[in-house]
Amino acid sequence: MATTSQNRPSPTTPTGSQPLKPGDEAPAGTPGSGENVCPVCNGTGRVSGRSCANCSGTGKITTGIGGG
Repeated sequence: MATTSQNRPSPTTPTGSQPLKPGDEAPAGTPGSGENVCPVCNGTGRVSGRSCANCSGTGKITTGIGGG
């Protein structure tokens, strides 16, 4: 398993194919989750001229949907 700069394991999807972005609440395809606009960069993928660290520059994160 890959490690981050803080020496913690990088979370990955259940298949191990794609690491979660820092802003993700769940792996893509998880029941009860969906794609959402990154609240840090407002979907642009950029913050102060750099790639957004929260969404890894995609402008999208995976969050829980629905309600209880």
